[in-house]
Amino acid sequence: MGRLTLRGVRLAHGERTLLEGIELDVRPGELVAVVGPNGVGKTTLLRAMAGFFPPAAGEISLDGVPVLALTPGRRAREISLVAGDGELPLGMTAGELVLTGRYAHRAWWDWTRGEADVQAADAALARVGLRAFAERPFATLSAGERQRAWIALALAQEARVVLLDEPTSHLDPRFALEVLATLRGIARESTSAVVILHDLNEAAAVADRVAVLGASRLLAYAEPANALDPRILERAFGVAFDRITLDGSIRVLPRGRPRRVVPFAAEA
Repeated sequence: MGRLTLRGVRLAHGERTLLEGIELDVRPGELVAVVGPNGVGKTTLLRAMAGFFPPAAGEISLDGVPVLALTPGRRAREISLVAGDGELPLGMTAGELVLTGRYAHRAWWDWTRGEADVQAADAALARVGLRAFAERPFATLSAGERQRAWIALALAQEARVVLLDEPTSHLDPRFALEVLATLRGIARESTSAVVILHDLNEAAAVADRVAVLGASRLLAYAEPANALDPRILERAFGVAFDRITLDGSIRVLPRGRPRRVVPFAAEA
């Protein structure tokens, strides 16, 4: 399985509400993209899904079990969070980095590695096209190769849910496409994948469903053709959008000057 469900979730920092009334259902084999303006709470939402940020209200569950009811060890085995702009693991090879994903399957004091761990890490590197780079120092990898190595770590962890925070940030178009293709392949292997993306057209190209956040709410959660509606995007980002279809694919383009975003509760 690996079905991640959010019901009536509210996220807050002290007295300040970031998001409220969030209802999501992420199914195995599905890639969900989360989009929205800066500061809306996308990263906090991802951390809450991983069990690192308790909701102020509502519940987040994995296959019907509240995520916060899982032991830290089981959460680490079931859910993998790949944070954006991860620290550079100095002195490690790509293969050594990926092997750290296996620690979720051991006691905190057990740093040994068995044949099963080596095989899992090797398979993960092969899955992202980095098997030949296993002995390369991580610091010498390109930006795209580093991002794929982080994804390989999540695969070696063998989690049923993979959460990724801006995996294509700072990447040129070629590397971004490679990473997105890898993520789509991972999702097709019965893994639930949730990814934060800033590029709306990347979301349109790879996601099965898109969650649009804005004005402290979930404004849409649907297939890209419905979620990336210019009216919804204008409400979220405060700027008008045009939408075109190019070679059968949706493209959205911002236009015009920013306008004042009307609070959600005040809209019809």
